[in-house]
Amino acid sequence: MPTRALLTYSDYAALPDDGRRYELHHGELSVTPAPGTRHQRAIVNLIGLLLQHVRSRGLGEVFVAPTDCILSNVTVVQPDVFYIAADRLTIISERGIEGAPTLVVEVLSPSTARLDRGRKMKLYAEHGVPYYWIVDPESRSIEAYALAGAEYARAGRVTSEPAVLPPFSDLTVDPALIWF
Repeated sequence: MPTRALLTYSDYAALPDDGRRYELHHGELSVTPAPGTRHQRAIVNLIGLLLQHVRSRGLGEVFVAPTDCILSNVTVVQPDVFYIAADRLTIISERGIEGAPTLVVEVLSPSTARLDRGRKMKLYAEHGVPYYWIVDPESRSIEAYALAGAEYARAGRVTSEPAVLPPFSDLTVDPALIWF
């Protein structure tokens, strides 16, 4: 059986700018379709909430896809939303984020739900991303996870009632502001 060539960041950077969403997962190319409007609406509402909170307190920076998050030479992802705490801002470079963000947020789409809950969750844990949120527009929920050793442990959930999710101890996530 022939061995598969692993792609690297330089291979990834040479891909055409054709509107597709490319990522590298352990050297393997992953392509996903453009997200739908429910997905994008959730991202816009979350960005508004996170950006205001982070900026008003000088906590760091918030980014949105498509921004390259270079976890290694063979793993490059574009999380929907991610936050980098002030003490980690040195990982920001002109080509992207070079290392693990403090928080990664993935908004589920029908075409990406399995990937976001499976392979990407494992990639983020493996590369030391301390916090991971999975936003599900279908069930109108946000699941928050915190890295515990080599895996994530559930650290909170937002459904119908507002709740505080790590890493933000003073931010109440109100579902009415996300799902309107």
